[in-house]
Amino acid sequence: MLVDYNSLLLALGVSASCLAVTLVGSWFSRRPDTFLLTCSAGLVPLVGGIFIYGHYVDKPHPIFAILTFILFFIGFSTIWVAGYQFRTRRLSGWRFLLGCLTGIAASVGPMLAGYDGLAFIGDNVVIGLLLLLTAREYWISRHEAPTPLYGITALYTLTAISFGLCAAVLIADGKLVLGHAPNNWAEDFSLAVCIAGMTGIGALSLALHQWRQAALHRQEAITDSLTGLLNRRALFDLHGRRTFGPSMAVIIFDIDRFKLINDQHGHAAGDFVLKLFGQELSVGLRPSDTVARLGGEEFALVLDNTLPGRAEQVAERVRDAFAARAIEVEGKSLVCTVSAGVATGTVKGIGFDDVLRAADKALYEAKRNGRNRVEVAAYLHAV
Repeated sequence: MLVDYNSLLLALGVSASCLAVTLVGSWFSRRPDTFLLTCSAGLVPLVGGIFIYGHYVDKPHPIFAILTFILFFIGFSTIWVAGYQFRTRRLSGWRFLLGCLTGIAASVGPMLAGYDGLAFIGDNVVIGLLLLLTAREYWISRHEAPTPLYGITALYTLTAISFGLCAAVLIADGKLVLGHAPNNWAEDFSLAVCIAGMTGIGALSLALHQWRQAALHRQEAITDSLTGLLNRRALFDLHGRRTFGPSMAVIIFDIDRFKLINDQHGHAAGDFVLKLFGQELSVGLRPSDTVARLGGEEFALVLDNTLPGRAEQVAERVRDAFAARAIEVEGKSLVCTVSAGVATGTVKGIGFDDVLRAADKALYEAKRNGRNRVEVAAYLHAV
């Protein structure tokens, strides 16, 4: 037995309701992904519009069509906003208003004037455009998680095309007044695509959510939680197996008398000093440079493709800038200094461990020679 149109509408409404609940549940597991909550909010008016449209199919009264149009435009505009929110992490009120007002102008006006055929053409055209705009948001973000985002983009685009076909068939028929709900092959095709698309977009949205969670865990594993810099593990993952030539250098910085800062002003003040030095160390770096916190008050800077003598200049610049900085802690002004050890690679090449060890020895010399100074591990040039 063939399934009638209202049964398919019911299936679509139930599917959208289940998806909305699932997205809310996923949002509870990771609150920063608010686009899931926005998307589920957009599904709610769509569900209402689907069931009201079912009443219009049975009893084609204009009020049912107008309510359907309004709810659809609220829902699809919200879903567009959810796509924008996924890409930028910001809500966009003007996008929501633009989608709603454009759709209402294109459909409700003609329906009130008695041109229901024209109203359904406007409805399908605007919904198709909103879906294409939503697909565009995910397409722009495709680099973040290519597999699910390509799929989401394709499904939104396919659904948009199905609404465009509905409008095209109505235009081809040339009937501005129908007196009933549109009934043609394009409507059946669009409904089938919506059901399949709803399921696919839901599954891919959940996959995208999991992808983001996994990326967050990976980022947390390689990031120092206090300063936001890379940690020791990440530094060794990046450079541990590299051979350092003469154009590569390692600088190790150590904040002078840091224990005294903690003892006299508290650990909160010490943490504040560490954050400020991390910011100072990150100023003016090239994309090829790497900065990391080794642990405690020790930081490392790896310079790639650098000219002879530049590593020492960078170390001196950081030392001078931090020493000149007045740090306000609980109404008191602190002046903190750092010592640094610099080591470069060799013509024959040398491992990262050896360069790091040489920079650490140079740092020890800087500490022993009075602190607030930079020492270069010159003996490496003989290797």
